[in-house]
Amino acid sequence: MNDSAQETRTVVVEREIFHPPEKLWRALTQPHLIEEWLMKNDFKPAVGHRFNISADWGGVLDCEVLAVEPHKRLSYSWNLAHQDPAFDLRSVVTFTLTPTPTGTHLRMEQAGFRPDQKRAYGGAKVGWPQFLEKLEELLARTD
Repeated sequence: MNDSAQETRTVVVEREIFHPPEKLWRALTQPHLIEEWLMKNDFKPAVGHRFNISADWGGVLDCEVLAVEPHKRLSYSWNLAHQDPAFDLRSVVTFTLTPTPTGTHLRMEQAGFRPDQKRAYGGAKVGWPQFLEKLEELLARTD
């Protein structure tokens, strides 16, 4: 039997953030801060909340909050409807925050890339480190 879940690929980016989990959590959950490091959005940290993320390239991601554990874990769907199956993405983004002596260990995982979605997978592999760099810059300049 062919299990499509086993066929999907995942992008994982991990960073040591020199700020406490509470500060990082604010940047991950407040729409005006999310816009500064990620994209325009109408996010609310409530399980079941449906929201959109508007990409600079014109795409609109349809998302739904799946898990909220304040200062620990945030997960939401990250879907892009497209006529071309190679770009019709159904994925889940999860941020896991673990306190460390110097701040927070951040783990970002985007799961659900099918084998035929090489460009989307490659874009995520390049894009997420850039987004997280912008997130660190935001944290450095805010209280």
